[in-house]
Amino acid sequence: MRKIFVTGIGTDIGKTVVSAVLTEALGADYWKPVQCGELDNSDTMKVQSLVGNKDSIFQPEAYRLSGFMSPHAAAALEGVEIVLDSIIIPDTNNILIIEGAGGLLVPLSGKDLVIDLIEVLDCEAVVVSQNYLGSINHTLLTISALKERGIPITGIVFNGDANKETENIILDITGVKCLGRIDQEKVINPSIIAQYAIQFKDI
Repeated sequence: MRKIFVTGIGTDIGKTVVSAVLTEALGADYWKPVQCGELDNSDTMKVQSLVGNKDSIFQPEAYRLSGFMSPHAAAALEGVEIVLDSIIIPDTNNILIIEGAGGLLVPLSGKDLVIDLIEVLDCEAVVVSQNYLGSINHTLLTISALKERGIPITGIVFNGDANKETENIILDITGVKCLGRIDQEKVINPSIIAQYAIQFKDI
């Protein structure tokens, strides 16, 4: 099974939209192992509402935590400990898009980080980057951390307003492939997702 873990250089930089585009493009299943906050409008629900193909299955989360905060803190509030061994890959023969929580070094517990989960699940990584002051540093640090662990990097998706100078220096320094870009859209709906999905069908 091909497992693609969508991670980002921070929080709120477009992982969910990118996950929806990849799920649509590949006819993949979608899985968010750890959901924090917005349980009535979770990322799984958002992606499901945006994906139009009939092949995708939206797998249930391993942990659903009500606190809108770092997973380790949200779990502690509920007297729960997130244990990597309890996060089991869903039973599917399909490609699986896995959406992370925040960035790579977000703590899941007192000892485990999101990057540890990627390693344990044996995934390839897609990095979502967004242009802002400091994003070059954050993107290079993210790529460096993945390379240090030997985690395969499928490529980078740039999300939001374009900045060619920023994007080019990131690609030149890292040597990582740009899979595509998603512009800053006023509205995100299934039609928009389907339009973007075309450029990601061959990743």
